[in-house]
Amino acid sequence: MTATGPAVPAGALAEPVERVGRGWTSALSLANGAIWVGWYGPLQILLAAQAEDFAPGTGMSKETLLAWITGAGAVVSLIANPLFGALSDRTTSRRGRRTPWIVAGAAGGALSLLLLGRADGPWTAAVGWCLVQLTLNAAFAAVTAAVPDRVPRSQRGSVGGWLGAAQILGVVGGTALATAAGGTGGGYAACAVFTLVGVLPYVLRYEDLRLPAADRPDWSARAFLGSFRLSPRRHPDLAWAWLTRFLINLSNALVLLYLLYYLRDRLHHDDPEQGVLILTAVNGVTLLATVVVGGVWSDRVGRRKPFVVWSGVLMAVATAALAGWQTWPGAIVAAAVLGVGFGVFTSVDFALMTDVLPTALDRGKDLGVINIANALPQVAAPALAAPVVTYLGGYRVLYAVAAVIGLAGAVLVGRIKGVD
Repeated sequence: MTATGPAVPAGALAEPVERVGRGWTSALSLANGAIWVGWYGPLQILLAAQAEDFAPGTGMSKETLLAWITGAGAVVSLIANPLFGALSDRTTSRRGRRTPWIVAGAAGGALSLLLLGRADGPWTAAVGWCLVQLTLNAAFAAVTAAVPDRVPRSQRGSVGGWLGAAQILGVVGGTALATAAGGTGGGYAACAVFTLVGVLPYVLRYEDLRLPAADRPDWSARAFLGSFRLSPRRHPDLAWAWLTRFLINLSNALVLLYLLYYLRDRLHHDDPEQGVLILTAVNGVTLLATVVVGGVWSDRVGRRKPFVVWSGVLMAVATAALAGWQTWPGAIVAAAVLGVGFGVFTSVDFALMTDVLPTALDRGKDLGVINIANALPQVAAPALAAPVVTYLGGYRVLYAVAAVIGLAGAVLVGRIKGVD
């Protein structure tokens, strides 16, 4: 049974013109938040706890082991997101292009989280996390592509804001579930249930757009594989947008990766796990205060780049504060300011990405390639952070480097010429 969503365009490849309603936006946002619960319950708490348990006897520190596990998962994510986006572009199911992949990805993600909760060593933990990344990226690619499928350009900032709000609530909710469930296995089970249940309102109530078989390109392995290469020369705006997103997300990933260890080993916080939850909540409150407002404001003025530039600058300032003010109050202030900047960035940058997509047929694949800029920092951050923390000056240098990287991303937004 379906409910009334946005008016269905003439075809799956048509440019949407009818504004979407609150119910559709809310259901899609909940599905997005559920996927982020499945990612960030492990990333914030559970994987770090497992790495600490499994590190003795491996010859690696807990930081290095965590870097290897999260890095392996990020490599899988780099491939999975554009791959499943491209497959959803070409899906001609009666349930539409995106819905089958949301269902399969969420169900597979829930099962993978349960398997990860039963890991008994570093290898099984790495395999479990790779499965989580594989399956949840299938769902995430489809959820992301639903926006340019159904939302007109003039509304994408506000819809991106609600999706961003759901994302941070997913981060906070995943962290809270992992902390409150009472043990690693219980934390994974709670995240698995929420991930699966959270996508149901969207897939059960709202009808997806169907791609007629006649509109699907003939299959060619060479053409399919070649489609993943987006030429910076042919699509320079897309290339610059990708690079700015990568740099700002890399800066953010460097801040989050060792947060638990930073509180424990540098600030000597009495309860570092509780401290992570507090900082995540503070960050979430300020992000929620700006993520929707920033997107709506961007829609009203019809501009994207100034919002992305100044949010990136603000985030760089907050990250630099972590390097120079290494106290618990300093961490709280930095978390709050980072939330303000990342809230505006999350909504407006998403709208900016959808504005520079080259073709309607490849929306899912192109957004998947763009989303590599979210996943690649998970590979690059451990590779960069581990030697900096261990050999090159510790957390002060790490956060200074992160601030410089984020500032570079903010400056390079100016290179995008096709969007105001």
